[in-house]
Amino acid sequence: MGRKNWKISAKAALTSVCAVLLCFSAYAQGSWSDYAAARNTVWEEKLQKQVGFLADSLCQGRGIGTRGGVEAAAWIAREFEKTRLMKMDSTWFKSFITEKGIVGHNVLGMLPGAPDAKTYVIVGAHFDHIGLLHGKHYPGADANASGTVAMTTIARMMSAMRLATGRRNPSNLIFVGFDGKEADMSGSAALWDMIRDGRLTDPVTGKVITPKQISLMVNIDQIGATLSPLRSDRPDYIIMLGNNRLRPSKRDILDYCNKNFRTHLHLGYDYYGSEQFTTIFYRLSDQRIFIDNGIPSVLFTSGITMKTNKTYDNAASLDYSILRKRILLMFHWIEKML
Repeated sequence: MGRKNWKISAKAALTSVCAVLLCFSAYAQGSWSDYAAARNTVWEEKLQKQVGFLADSLCQGRGIGTRGGVEAAAWIAREFEKTRLMKMDSTWFKSFITEKGIVGHNVLGMLPGAPDAKTYVIVGAHFDHIGLLHGKHYPGADANASGTVAMTTIARMMSAMRLATGRRNPSNLIFVGFDGKEADMSGSAALWDMIRDGRLTDPVTGKVITPKQISLMVNIDQIGATLSPLRSDRPDYIIMLGNNRLRPSKRDILDYCNKNFRTHLHLGYDYYGSEQFTTIFYRLSDQRIFIDNGIPSVLFTSGITMKTNKTYDNAASLDYSILRKRILLMFHWIEKML
């Protein structure tokens, strides 16, 4: 290799190293004390109590258009209010009608970012489930009371950190409880229609939120089980689909957070090693409409299990110590993505 080419190669290598170091320096902003207020809001007993409420017979399996579904939506709204999120257009609820004429209710709340924040990150989870079928109650603890509780908990953590540190995020956070996932993902489609048609406004500025301002969509669906581990000796796992759709500089953040915030979960970036099933499952939940419209989107899940959509998918069947770790990891990852 000539001296000139050697210099060019060395310069390129140095530039790459500097870029990586700058990237990881950005990740590392924030100390353990900054996160203490957020992490201290998450404990296993509370998670189990909240999943238990949503999976209780009072919520009747949370079928769309049912009294139990409305009960679950009201619970999310109460959590958003306690978390000090802001209502979107002066209400927590955004109602829609499915193709079969059933009325559903998405629940939205926003945590404003810095005064100059122009982008929005959506963090969502569907709260609806099968409901009552042939007189049988389908609790849906994992599917998807677990994801709903994870979403509201992350909202609470973000708000607690902001109150403790006074620091505002570079992006606005919109938290969504989706109704109608079991009705052809009609709730997420209805939200996208609102954004596309200019019918969703920022509660701080009063300006219309445009599709181009949505920088990321994070969906959480079935996050509480340990019955389908990626390895038989590691029930403490989490699957993230869509990481390869993010900018290359963002693809190592989950690994970074898992190590540096000591959750030490076994990470999977595909669906059990199958390219075909990864493609299928990446589009089987409420992130699909955002994917179809070019929005960077990820799905966090613990996978389908033998209890999915069964009458024995109850609150007692989940592992809350591992659910807590998953929530902590998702919180830190989202915070670093803002």
